[in-house]
Amino acid sequence: MVDRLVLAVTGQPDVGKAWGSLVAPNDKIGIKISAAGGELFTTHHDVVTAVVEGLVAAGHPRSSIIVWDRSLEGTKGAGYKKSDGFELKSIPPRDGYDPKATLTAPLLGKLVWGDVDYISDGGKSVPLSDTENTSSVSHFSRILSSQVTKVINIPVMSNSTTNGIAGCLYNMTIPNIDNWRRFALGTGFGAESVAIIYSNPVISQKVVLNVMDGLMAQYAGGPQSQPNFALHHATLYASKDPVALDTVALKRLDGWRSKENFQPIGRLASYVQTATTVGLGDSDMSRIEVKNVGR
Repeated sequence: MVDRLVLAVTGQPDVGKAWGSLVAPNDKIGIKISAAGGELFTTHHDVVTAVVEGLVAAGHPRSSIIVWDRSLEGTKGAGYKKSDGFELKSIPPRDGYDPKATLTAPLLGKLVWGDVDYISDGGKSVPLSDTENTSSVSHFSRILSSQVTKVINIPVMSNSTTNGIAGCLYNMTIPNIDNWRRFALGTGFGAESVAIIYSNPVISQKVVLNVMDGLMAQYAGGPQSQPNFALHHATLYASKDPVALDTVALKRLDGWRSKENFQPIGRLASYVQTATTVGLGDSDMSRIEVKNVGR
């Protein structure tokens, strides 16, 4: 399935040339997965393995490829193992974020112990004011800012209880920054910042392909695993346009939600439309062509 998708997206005659058209020999390759769903709803190991095999066919050593998410708590149960040969990495609190790779947004956030700018009292038990641990600044992960030059983005096909959809835009932003909670309040307030964050060159100039793992799909309670709201979809989606892919997924998710009498995802995912405004892709379904390459 992965091979057919990358051939269709690139128009190349074989898998090695297809991946070679997306990444250069001197690129440091990263694969951003979603592991928030634990062993039941992490990006499928077989999908990642197929991508890695394609990159190897394009001349990239397996050991040089980084596969990462903020936390890897569910990856062992999902089948990831040391013998895979690629580098499986999480983002360590504080030290895993780059103090020099920052983004600023008007929305303030209360810092926690894992954020770079968090201030502790050094054991003096001196109460800190709210303003001392409040910031409008976030930092990108070191993996994203300096350890990879090209990224294959592989989110799961899921809603997000705080951001509407845990799709392509979400998977590259919220799990890759500290002080992220201010953008995931579950009210829609501040959610549009997700599009602005993605537009930063640290992300937008590095992602070369999005492959959404829809083998299982989840329409409520995500991106953590909620089996009661999950279904077998048996579909993978791929596009160079993260906005178009999220738009297609939103339509599918809202269709399933409607059948189960859930409210539409609506304003929580308004950043998908904002992403079109800032030039990241197309959110108009009438302008998106979906091709079935599975037969």
